[in-house]
Amino acid sequence: MSLIRKTAAELGSMIADGEVSAVEVAEAHLGRMGEVEPKVRAFLHVDHETTIEQARAVDTRLRAGEKLGPLAGVPIAHKDIFSTHDMPTTAASKILEGWRPPYDATVTKRLRQAGLVILGKTNLDEFAMGSSTENSAFHPTHNPWDLSRVPGGSSGGSSAAVAAYEAPLSTGTDTGGSIRQPAAVTGIVGMKPTYGGSSRYGVIAFASSLDTPGPFARNVLDAALLHEAFSGYDPMDSTSIDAPVPSVVEAARNADISGMRIGVVKEFAGEGFQPGVLTRYHEAVQLLESLGAKVVEVSCPSFTIALPAYYLIAPSEASSNLARFDAMRYGLRVGDDGTRSAEEVMALTRAAGFGPEVKRRIMLGTYALSSGYYDAYYGQAQKVRTVISREFEAAYQQVDVLVSPTTPTTAFPIGERIDDPMAMYLADLCTIPSNLSGNAAMSVPCGLADEDGLPVGLQIMAPVLADDRCYRVGAAVEQALESRWGGPLLKEAPSL
Repeated sequence: MSLIRKTAAELGSMIADGEVSAVEVAEAHLGRMGEVEPKVRAFLHVDHETTIEQARAVDTRLRAGEKLGPLAGVPIAHKDIFSTHDMPTTAASKILEGWRPPYDATVTKRLRQAGLVILGKTNLDEFAMGSSTENSAFHPTHNPWDLSRVPGGSSGGSSAAVAAYEAPLSTGTDTGGSIRQPAAVTGIVGMKPTYGGSSRYGVIAFASSLDTPGPFARNVLDAALLHEAFSGYDPMDSTSIDAPVPSVVEAARNADISGMRIGVVKEFAGEGFQPGVLTRYHEAVQLLESLGAKVVEVSCPSFTIALPAYYLIAPSEASSNLARFDAMRYGLRVGDDGTRSAEEVMALTRAAGFGPEVKRRIMLGTYALSSGYYDAYYGQAQKVRTVISREFEAAYQQVDVLVSPTTPTTAFPIGERIDDPMAMYLADLCTIPSNLSGNAAMSVPCGLADEDGLPVGLQIMAPVLADDRCYRVGAAVEQALESRWGGPLLKEAPSL
């Protein structure tokens, strides 16, 4: 088996044992990128020389006897919303084109400390606002399963890179489903940790009470290893939880779910869902029951109004966070010819630098926060958020985890929803409640839809700081389905 087909765990073990060097592994993945990247377009920035330098440094550390983590020398694709001092960090926006931060995000720093080799920065919807990666200011990314379709969003570049075997691992951020939804439509594993379980320091902010960094991988164990590598308390992030990281790697290796109580969310399996998605979902639920879990139906009626609540809260926070891009300190500056006021330069810069979706959300948020409307819109949305959190708490009194389809449909064609924001927003219907409540949630592949042969994801939701339950259930599903399929889902992915 070629190096690009190995799991991250396998690669880490081979590098540690001296069977292969980190440089050889990096070169294999750079070679794969050279083959498929012109079609997939998952990356915004790749520097071959820097990548090899990183890999060579890992080899040197290992030869010197330094004890590194289990992923030392393993390549990773890094979402271009995490600050990197040695690479551009643009959030896929013209307003930050070419910007190099003076520091690393905490997640970036921890990846480097663990010895992972950053291949480059991946594409995303501008400022992480979108569900298709079509809102990137630079170019859309294509789904490796069908190049005419989206790879999800906002972390579509990260999901596509892993699905296309350009990298065994990648990072993403999940604000309303931006890890789980792209993972589902590209047939890989994506995890949104408990809010505060992974640091937001150095992550370009979209919605500060929702943004959550998390891992992508082609299997549950690899995702768990990456989760442990960069998670944990960070004093630089005021919302970071000062608690041990849940034992996610141990859980990924323990796929016994006999006796677990699994709740099926009644509201997420009916009208508006693609039949092929529901078929694979119901099969996955039956599979969990056959593995010894007790399956019960759970009703969470307020989940159906999570979407409108989210699209008041998130844009409101975005309108505040994006005020910092004012042409005065860094980034793009338009019209500064010495004749215009600072206000005029700011207006011209923001008009030129922000894309349509970002402008739409800034205006929505500014309106929701404006005098006379705050209580009616933003205030009411926060009340809905509280009710949703209470419904989760009540549900977890009855069950250990909740499950649902990750997305209502499989990957949709590029361009199909770009002019219909409401249709685009519905891609996050099932994922948004977990962001509003802050609990852990994962998407794991559960098969291919009959209509189009495209991947379907099973969403597994767990209480706050019970991230390990997602990995335990996810590993059980993965092992059972791989036994049925005769190997990983992605082994039959379309050839690039």
